[in-house]
Amino acid sequence: MSAAVLAGYLAVLLADPRHFYTDDTEAQYAPMWQLLGAELRAGRFPAMVPWEWMAGNYSLEEAGLYNPPQLLVYLLAPSFDNLALYATAVKLVFSVIAALGVFRICLAYGARAPWAAVAGVAFPFSGWFLFFDEASWFTSHTGTAWLVHAWASAVRYARGEAGPIPLFVFLYLALTIQYAFPAVESGLMIAAVAAGEYVYRRQWAPVLRLLGVAGLAVSASMIANLPILLSSQVTWRGDVSSIYNDPFLTVPWSESLNASLPSTVPAFTAWWGHVQPLPMVYIAWFLIPALAFVDWRAAARAAAQWSGIALFALAALLWTAGPGAIGPLRWPARVLPMLAIALLVLVCVLISRYGVFTGSRRMGAAAALIAVLFLRSFSAAPKLVERHLVAVLVVAALGAGVLWLARTRGVTAAATLTLLATIPIAYTQVAIAPLTPMSYGFPERRSEMTAAFPDFGGRTLQLADRIMLRAEDRTLEGAYGSIALGSYAKNLGLKYVNGYTPVGHAAFAGLLCMAWDGGTCPDAYRRAFAVEPSSDTPIVDLMMLDRVVLQRSQYPDAGNQPAPTGWTFVTYPGHENRIWVLERVEPLPHPGDLIAHESGVIAAPMPEGGLTNTTTVSSGTGGRIVFSRLAWPGYTATLNNRDLPTRAVADTFLAVDIPPGTHNATLTLSWRPPGLPVSLTCALLALLGVTALQWWYRRTRRPTPTHVPIAPALPAPPHS
Repeated sequence: MSAAVLAGYLAVLLADPRHFYTDDTEAQYAPMWQLLGAELRAGRFPAMVPWEWMAGNYSLEEAGLYNPPQLLVYLLAPSFDNLALYATAVKLVFSVIAALGVFRICLAYGARAPWAAVAGVAFPFSGWFLFFDEASWFTSHTGTAWLVHAWASAVRYARGEAGPIPLFVFLYLALTIQYAFPAVESGLMIAAVAAGEYVYRRQWAPVLRLLGVAGLAVSASMIANLPILLSSQVTWRGDVSSIYNDPFLTVPWSESLNASLPSTVPAFTAWWGHVQPLPMVYIAWFLIPALAFVDWRAAARAAAQWSGIALFALAALLWTAGPGAIGPLRWPARVLPMLAIALLVLVCVLISRYGVFTGSRRMGAAAALIAVLFLRSFSAAPKLVERHLVAVLVVAALGAGVLWLARTRGVTAAATLTLLATIPIAYTQVAIAPLTPMSYGFPERRSEMTAAFPDFGGRTLQLADRIMLRAEDRTLEGAYGSIALGSYAKNLGLKYVNGYTPVGHAAFAGLLCMAWDGGTCPDAYRRAFAVEPSSDTPIVDLMMLDRVVLQRSQYPDAGNQPAPTGWTFVTYPGHENRIWVLERVEPLPHPGDLIAHESGVIAAPMPEGGLTNTTTVSSGTGGRIVFSRLAWPGYTATLNNRDLPTRAVADTFLAVDIPPGTHNATLTLSWRPPGLPVSLTCALLALLGVTALQWWYRRTRRPTPTHVPIAPALPAPPHS
């Protein structure tokens, strides 16, 4: 199976060498791996990187800081210069993990190993998973890889075939990705398995044990998820209660009839309009035709055994059709991999246990199903009729070959052909697919990026917009030698305020009209140098910026106008055609000082290193200190070890009020993820709980000793 997934990856790379390094992977994940890896190697746990204002609160970002395999990815990342190569290797590992997980689910429900392998290899090359989760959205990819193992372990635990620890571990890994979809999908999976096992066994005890372990995993994962809940009110994700529907990435149920034709291009609204040029709803070439070769009468008699699979498939199918958003869960098409997993497992289990490969009526039924596939795909994209007809011939020929092998060479040979056919289909689908419009086209090597980019020291704010770049500008010789979009600056080791974030500090983003990809609107220049009224201090000073970079295509005349007071335009040879650079006339008086403004207070500089900072303050009449930090939840302040309330200036900058009569007092400012004591307590209780369940499992499985007299050994028979 691992070799087959590797072969499939190599085939995809032959079709498109950058398939696994595009969109969010190049703009968010790969740069984040570099930064977090550098922080870990420096001995700092990067729950917060304060100078990265837009995306530096990694207790909220999709970082998986409490997920050991994720930390390993980060630790290894700085050793790789080629980001595309490293991203592809990491994704290959997680795709193999996902394939093995699907294989384990099939075995748990009684499938034969060859057909379980077919399901396992087919899943990583199903449409949505291949073109979106593997290509771009890494957190969905990894969350799914752990979810499938949790599913298999849940079935085995409920049926008494394994203890609670595997379920606890895999579910914890799925829940600590710090991404909402795998967490909710895991809950849906546990509910489906619990319901299915009760239908099968008619016993409450296994179901309650299963739900108990799931609850313990949720408790242990609070360390990753509680900070998100407690900080949501200051982020873009603050409204978790809204439910609404819209057509964007909402998949009609009729598109499920496209699941087995490789040429399918489904009809629903997304980035390309109404007809999508990618096989988003494709699952596997054999999936729908295989239904004709199931003995449905025998399968129906044993339906209780596989009812959990059917329940999960039904739930996923309902979800893909809407609503368009449930709180932070938007774009229902993202659930298509769950539908693919459930249907692959269901079909391969049924074929394993109730497959019948003879009979002309079954062949006729398979032909009818293929015809339905063609009609549905033709209806979605009539202009591709020739491509659909070729796909029909390929599916029919492969099906005939599998049937012949099943009758003459056995199940293993038939399953092998079914499995291997996945590889050329994946190559063809990627080769003929258009490039995603979300791709940034970033360079691949960090050394080349660094050599081309200006050596900007200190803290930089960039005012630029991705849409102002033409396609031909997206090269190192063009814009990428001067402009850092998304989290590109992390590849360079530069301290940019901008960054890619799906979370965002809402007030700060509004202050500079900064978007999720770090881009800004044209008014951001005025806003950055505007004076904050309560402190009478420019925003750039409250942020303690050393530099402001302006995209020339967005601000073509900025350098021809007078610079803001205290700033001057500086020329960086070779970059004049791309950017204007503003730097301070006089450097900051105390570089690295965390205090941005003080009113009625005399304070010594507060070094900004670390997440606990101290200084000495005095105030006869009382006053206020504004820090160069975002006012994230989790900050505490003490004055001579007495708690001091914190507040937010302009809903953005952290501040404290110093009481009158303060003389040479020690002011300490600290940040910790919100709810950390509660999270650690929950994690400890979860570990104790799963230890107790494991002890009970081992105790109840221990065989009862019997006292049987030991007979004397018989002499060995003589050789003939």
